[in-house]
Amino acid sequence: MRSCGVLMHITSLPSPYGIGTFGREAEKFVDWLVSAGQEYWQVLPIGPTGYGDSPYQSFSTFAGNPLLIDPDRLVKSGLLTAQDCTGSDHGTDPSFVDYEKVTRTKMALLRKAYSKFTGGAEYDSFVSAESGWLDDYALFMAIKEENDLVSWLDWGEDLRLRKPEALEAAEKRLGKETGFWKFVQFTFYAQWKTLKSYANKRGIKIIGDIPIYVSPDSSDIWANTGFYETDGDKRMKRVAGVPPDYFSATGQLWGNPLYDWDVMKKDGFAWWIKRIEKATELYDIVRIDHFRAFDTYWAIPAGEQTAVNGKWEQGPGMDLWNAVKEKLGDVPIIAEDLGDIFDSVKELLKASGFPGMRVLQFGFNPQSDDNDHLPHRYPVNSVCYTGTHDNSTALGWFNGADSASQAMCRRYLKPRLFEKINRTMIRELYKSACGLAIVPMQDIIGLDDRARMNIPSTLGGNWKWRAQQKHFSEKSAAYMKDLAETYYRTAEKK
Repeated sequence: MRSCGVLMHITSLPSPYGIGTFGREAEKFVDWLVSAGQEYWQVLPIGPTGYGDSPYQSFSTFAGNPLLIDPDRLVKSGLLTAQDCTGSDHGTDPSFVDYEKVTRTKMALLRKAYSKFTGGAEYDSFVSAESGWLDDYALFMAIKEENDLVSWLDWGEDLRLRKPEALEAAEKRLGKETGFWKFVQFTFYAQWKTLKSYANKRGIKIIGDIPIYVSPDSSDIWANTGFYETDGDKRMKRVAGVPPDYFSATGQLWGNPLYDWDVMKKDGFAWWIKRIEKATELYDIVRIDHFRAFDTYWAIPAGEQTAVNGKWEQGPGMDLWNAVKEKLGDVPIIAEDLGDIFDSVKELLKASGFPGMRVLQFGFNPQSDDNDHLPHRYPVNSVCYTGTHDNSTALGWFNGADSASQAMCRRYLKPRLFEKINRTMIRELYKSACGLAIVPMQDIIGLDDRARMNIPSTLGGNWKWRAQQKHFSEKSAAYMKDLAETYYRTAEKK
């Protein structure tokens, strides 16, 4: 079924609080999507951000990001006053997130709200239902705060190794602090549920995103080290990354812990089933990052400075997805199958039935080679993009491309007179046979690389871009709706 949507992370929405939230501006964006003839809103991971402010390095795979909580809704519930919110420093530039200021201010507001919170049946029900991950996460964050936010790997040995007497003492000592972190998650989930319900009622489905790996500094590995490749001291033996390629002579060293798939298989992949189940509660469709690692993954000895000395290892393949299907049925999943893709990865994708991804920017190259990322080769069962959060914007890519790639792009797309290349690329995407076309909001607006979301393997300056209210114009909505109708991607045209 042909359809279309927009990639726009929640942090990039306008708001008076220095970062996008689940508040009224998010609902207004949903309204804009409806007026633009869209059916899907794709977001990046919404977990609590850790190292480098990256949504792909979260303190928990189940918890939500406190920075996305909307203060206005806390005012309405009586936990904050308007003066509490307006009198705080959220940063001065509406086009970028100042994470240091936003974090300091938002957490102070949440602590003030918690001081007035009295609990209740809904809160008790939430804490009980989510205890399987929430108790560990709340204690993890409380201990982390007590230790000046250092990684759990640098905690005292008793807490790092989770010795029972040390955990019991920490729970008693930090009871009020763990209560705060549970309150934050209760608030996050309640606000997200409200926003998702609003979107769904207006006919907009949410595409969520989960990284394949957990962060090395997370409650996931601290509480479940047996699921990962760790030694007797609970330190990682090998870590994740990708091998050297055309883009990097030393590969990419991510540093995430690797799963011990043999251990996970013994209990029927229970942790993964819980993770997918939670994702299906949060989203209508789940995009899984680095799907190729379920087939084969690059394993690098811990302590290496680059990814060069890794080796390919075998992943769980269809054993995992058969177990997921048996427990959860047919889960709507998008498989991010980009990068160095072996035939075995393609076979796994075909066996799973999940749609893969195509990125139009990747189609154009100095050699003018025909490849899977050119629209005439898009399969129906695929999701196509002008670019992703890891790419340049369409304009940024074209402006920075070599002359041969630019010439191939022009020859293939044949831009109309005075048409900007970003609009030409969007039109070509919509014309293609792929079932779902997704366009980053930056490409709809027509921004250059100053609006780029992330440059992989770099630290600092990423994840900061924010849209402004002027970007959500009736004119741009009308343009996108016309494209959607012309190429039969709206509900009315199907």
